[in-house]
Amino acid sequence: MKTTLLSSRWLLLLFTVWCLGGCNSSPDPDPSPELPTGEQLFVSADSVTTVPKAQLQALATLAGFGAFTAQLKYDVTFRRFRYKTTYQGQLLEVSGMLAVPRNTPAPPALLSAQHGTMFKYADAPSNFPATFTGFELFASAGFVTLIPDYIGLGVSSNIRQSFYDKPSTAGTVVDMIKAAKYYLQQKKVALNPRLFLVGYSEGGYATMAAQQAIETTPEHGLTVTAAAAGAGGYDLPGMLSSVAATPTYATPAFLGLFLQAYNTTYSWNRPLTDFFQAPYAAALPALLNGTKTRAEIDAALTTSPAALFTPTFYASLSNPSAEPVLKQRLQENSFFNWVPTSPTRLYHGTADGSVFFSTSQSTFDRFRTAGATNVTFTPIPGGTHESSIIPMMADVLPWLQTLNP
Repeated sequence: MKTTLLSSRWLLLLFTVWCLGGCNSSPDPDPSPELPTGEQLFVSADSVTTVPKAQLQALATLAGFGAFTAQLKYDVTFRRFRYKTTYQGQLLEVSGMLAVPRNTPAPPALLSAQHGTMFKYADAPSNFPATFTGFELFASAGFVTLIPDYIGLGVSSNIRQSFYDKPSTAGTVVDMIKAAKYYLQQKKVALNPRLFLVGYSEGGYATMAAQQAIETTPEHGLTVTAAAAGAGGYDLPGMLSSVAATPTYATPAFLGLFLQAYNTTYSWNRPLTDFFQAPYAAALPALLNGTKTRAEIDAALTTSPAALFTPTFYASLSNPSAEPVLKQRLQENSFFNWVPTSPTRLYHGTADGSVFFSTSQSTFDRFRTAGATNVTFTPIPGGTHESSIIPMMADVLPWLQTLNP
């Protein structure tokens, strides 16, 4: 009996000590999950081809980039690159093109180049040399060049494109940089410490999204040396308001892709008849199935936003209280609460009928008002969405070279 009593007292004492230590306290919250490393993100890098500089010079001339041939000094090895990125909370395998200049006199810088909107799956950069974006030429100018396909193109074409969704767009760029740095280190390909971001159209938006992610998330372990973004839809509410204010819109394919992407990415699963009138609502799934070019899609739609959209949805574009869920996403995926800190150049054609000049002007004005000191804006007089990329690159390439002596 005495032994039992002593044992009970010891148990009571131990229970009391345990409670004093924290039986009434809440457990510590789980720490934020660590970001995946380059080693965790890397999947594979398959050799595609090595292209002599003379062939790249000829390709540049055929594609309208003849002014840059004197800058193309190196043969380039191209590799189809596979890596993982986060999409809807899960790691997803995606792809892009890795281009490495050969026999540079010093370790080259890393440059991530973000392409414009693509509708045809065959146009994905990872399909080089069957397709050509023009950004491949940066490698022949001496930069190790990455060109991500984006989610919905390349190996991830089994899902709908993620279009103008800031987190996933930034992730495809940042995660490719991290995976490529790991791969190149494993292959003992030396790099200098500089990192450049360049993009046009959707790629301009992707460039800014990646720059924001890098600058605001030190855990990535990356530093942007400089960024150049052209003709991106950085101000999405302003962009759609401008669409509603114009009687004709040159590229209705963009509108179809944009709303279908949001409907899928955010799992709204709304019928397309909520947005588009007949016959366009029924036609859009086949038009956006990856087999048609933008020109073919534009030809099957109408350039009149009032005729393309349902009257209710069209009116909502000008009504701040209508479509609140969509409007909230537009706000979240724009760049209203951030200012670049690394040197940044913006470009936009003044006659752009696809992504309006005003979206870059308003974004630049907001950056300057918020105290940005490293941002410049270069309007391209009379430049259209198609014609402005060459004047932009004519300014960007020499600028990057001065920052990469």
